[in-house]
Amino acid sequence: MTWMNNNKSKKKVSIKKRLVSHFMLVVLISVLIFEILLIGFIKQYYYSNVEEILTNQIKIASDFYERYFSNTSLEENVLDNVDVFWKQTNAQVQIVDESGKILMDSIGVSHDENIQTQDFKDALTGKKGKLVERVKYDDVNTMAISYPLRNEGEIIGVLRFITSLRAVNSVIRNISLIFISIGILVICIAAMVSIFLSNSIIGPIKELTHVAEEMADGNLKIRSKKIFNDEIGKLSDTLNYMADEILKKDQLKNDFISSVSHEIRTPLTSIKGWAVLLSTGVVKEKEMITEGLEIIEKETERLTSMVEELLDFSKFVSGKIKLNKEEINIIEIIKYIQNHMSSRAYGENIEFVVTYEENLPIIHIDTNRMKQVLINVLDNAFKFTSENGKVIFNTKKEENYIIMSIEDNGCGVSEEELPRLTEKFYKGKNSKSQNGIGLSICDEIVTMHNGVLKIESMLNVGTKVYIKIPIK
Repeated sequence: MTWMNNNKSKKKVSIKKRLVSHFMLVVLISVLIFEILLIGFIKQYYYSNVEEILTNQIKIASDFYERYFSNTSLEENVLDNVDVFWKQTNAQVQIVDESGKILMDSIGVSHDENIQTQDFKDALTGKKGKLVERVKYDDVNTMAISYPLRNEGEIIGVLRFITSLRAVNSVIRNISLIFISIGILVICIAAMVSIFLSNSIIGPIKELTHVAEEMADGNLKIRSKKIFNDEIGKLSDTLNYMADEILKKDQLKNDFISSVSHEIRTPLTSIKGWAVLLSTGVVKEKEMITEGLEIIEKETERLTSMVEELLDFSKFVSGKIKLNKEEINIIEIIKYIQNHMSSRAYGENIEFVVTYEENLPIIHIDTNRMKQVLINVLDNAFKFTSENGKVIFNTKKEENYIIMSIEDNGCGVSEEELPRLTEKFYKGKNSKSQNGIGLSICDEIVTMHNGVLKIESMLNVGTKVYIKIPIK
C-alpha cells in the first residue's frame, strides 16, 4: 500500500509539472512571438520614418539641381555649387557619376573603389534606392537613400544621402528593453497563475484519489466532496454514485443470500422432519406414510427447482450460457404452455385465457429457454393473482416482431418497485416474493434473443408483461 501511495504521489507531481510546463510553454511561445512582432514593428516604424525624411530631403535636392544647375556638367557643379547638395539635410551626402565613381563625399571619406551597391543601381534606373548596411568608417548600421540626378530628363549621376542609425537603434533598443521587461513580468505572473491553476486541478484529484483508496479498502460510506461543477466534479458525483450502487447491490446480495438460505432451509427442514419420523417406525398408518413420502417428494422437487434456478443464474452472470436456437412455429410453444399451466390454473381456481393469431411466422429461438421465460412469468402471474382472478396469455405479430403479453388482475406492483423487478438479487416487498432472480434470468434470456422484456403494473389493479422477440 505504501509503495502504491508513493507511486501515485510521483504521478501527481508529474501531472502538476506537466500542467505548469505546458501552460508556461504556451505563455513563453505567445510572449516570444508577440515580442518579436512588436519589436519588429517598432524597428520598421522608426526605420520608415528615417527613410521618409531622407527621401523628402533628397527629392528636394534632386529637383533643385535639375531645375537650376542642369545647364552645367555634374563635375563643375560639384566644384562650384557643392553646398546646394547638403543644404537640405544633416545627413552625409555623396555625389556619384554614372560609372559609380564618388565625385564628392560631405564628410571627406576617400573611396578607392567605385560604388556598385543595389541602391545605386536602382537610382540609375530612375527609381529611389535604399540600402541599410554597416560601412567601414562607422561601427553601426547606416541607411543610404539614392536618387537620380537628371539633365534635361537624362540621368547623369546619383545623389546619395547617408545617415547613421545609432540614435534610432538606441531608441529602438530602449523601447525593446521596456517590452522585454513587460514580457518577463507577464511570464512571472503567468508562472504564479499556472501554479495556482494546477493546484486547483490537482487538489480535487488528490481528494478523489484519497476517497477512491478508502473505497478500495472497503470504506464505502466515505463520500467525495464536489468542489467545482466541471469534469472532475462529474467524476466525483460518479464515484459517489458508484459507492451508493455498490452498497445497494451488496445489501441486495445479502438479502438474497438470506432469502435463499431461508427458502432452502424450509424444504430441508420438512424433508428431514418426515425422514426422521418415518425412519423411527412410529408412524404405522399407511395413509400417513404416503402423505409423508408425498411431502418429501414435493419438497425435493421444490428444492431441485431452486438449485436449478441458482445454477442458471450463475451461468448467466458468468456469461457461460449459450442459446441453442432453432426454427420453430411459436404456436407449438403456446400450446405447450397452455397444457402445462392449465392444470395449475384449474387447481387455484384462476381463469386462464390463451389467445393467439393464426398463421404466426416461424421464428429462430431457443425453445427450452423461451418456455422457461413464459413459465416463470406465468408462475408469477398465478402467484400474485387471488382465487377467481384472471390471467390472459396473448400472442400476436406486430411489424417484424412477435409480441407475447401476459396480463393478470392480481395485487400489482408499486411504481417505485417496478423499475427494479428485473434487477439481480432484488426481492419484492410482497410476502409472496421469492429469491429475486427469476425475472432477472428471464430478462437475460430475452435480451440474448435481441428482444425486450417490459413490465407494466399498478398496485391493486394488476400487472402486464410484454415479451417482444424479433422474427428475423
